[in-house]
Formats: sequence, structure tokens, C-alpha cells
Amino acid sequence: MAGTALLVMDYQNSIVDRLGSEESLAAATAAVSAARERRIPVLFVRVGFRPGAPEVASSNRMFSGMRDRMGAQAPGAADVHAAFGVGDDDIVVTKLRVSAFAGSDLEVLLRGLEVRDLVLAGIATSGVVLSTLRQAADLDFGLTVLSDACADGDPEVHRVLLEKVFPRQADVVTTAEWTVSLG
Repeated sequence: MAGTALLVMDYQNSIVDRLGSEESLAAATAAVSAARERRIPVLFVRVGFRPGAPEVASSNRMFSGMRDRMGAQAPGAADVHAAFGVGDDDIVVTKLRVSAFAGSDLEVLLRGLEVRDLVLAGIATSGVVLSTLRQAADLDFGLTVLSDACADGDPEVHRVLLEKVFPRQADVVTTAEWTVSLG
């Protein structure tokens, strides 16, 4: 699928441990395998800050409380989960806010790769997936969301987003359905 990229977002150790599930991790790794087999670019997106998180304003409700927790995190907590087998040739994007575009070079990378269509997988559905989907739609990307490769701490919010909100701007399919559509 020329012009398509798979974004695997916030599948980093600390977030998978808190909000992920075995099912969503399995679906996301299956999507990565399918993309790699078909030479579709895979971009792993993680959130990360400098030591002490100087990028985070005290007025930021979501991230300001993370400063203390970040100091107590185990080494490797912000690394992409080992299940993906991220190698030296893989692209890992570090973002500074909820959207994969915020504070990152993602848009420049996508232009360089000549990508016009994005396939989204991520934790959390109400966080990185929603924010990235909205911004990507405003940037005129074609969008597909892999429903089973997304997870959220609130099952009802997850359901509403996948069934009612996302279909307004994206195709919402399972990883198996997407893989079959690749041929």
C-alpha cells in the first residue's frame, strides 16, 4: 500500500503495564508483522521528556502530575514494548504531549516517506488515538483505526469513540480485516 504508514502509539512499557491488555498488544504486534511483511512503514510513537521534564508546564493537568512518577519509574519504562522487536532500522518518534504530532517530527517524517494514509494503533483510545486522529484529519491524511489494537482504561469511552466518534473521520476495522484488505 504505497503512501500508507502504521503508527503504533504509546505502546511503551509503563503505559502497556497500566492500560494495555494482552489482546490489544497481540493485535498491535500482528499489525506490525503484517505491515513489515508488506514493506509498509511502521513508526513507533512514544511520549518522553528530558530529566526533570522541563517541557511540562505546571498548568498542564495531564502531564504536570507525571514529574514525580517519572522519577520513580523503572529504567526502560518509556521504551517501546519488547514484543515489537524494535530494531535499529525502525523509526521511533518521541512526542511531548498527547497527540503523536505534538512536539515531534512526525509530520516531517510522513512527508519524507510520502505518506498520505495512516493506520492507527495505540494506548489510550481516549488519549493518543483520539488526539492524533483529530490532528491527522485536519492535516488531510486518510485514516484507518485498528479497533482491537487500541486500548483504554474506560471501556465505555473506548466503545463510544470506536463506534460513534472515529467513524466520522476514519475507517474503523480490526487488525484481521485490515490485514485481509492488504491482499
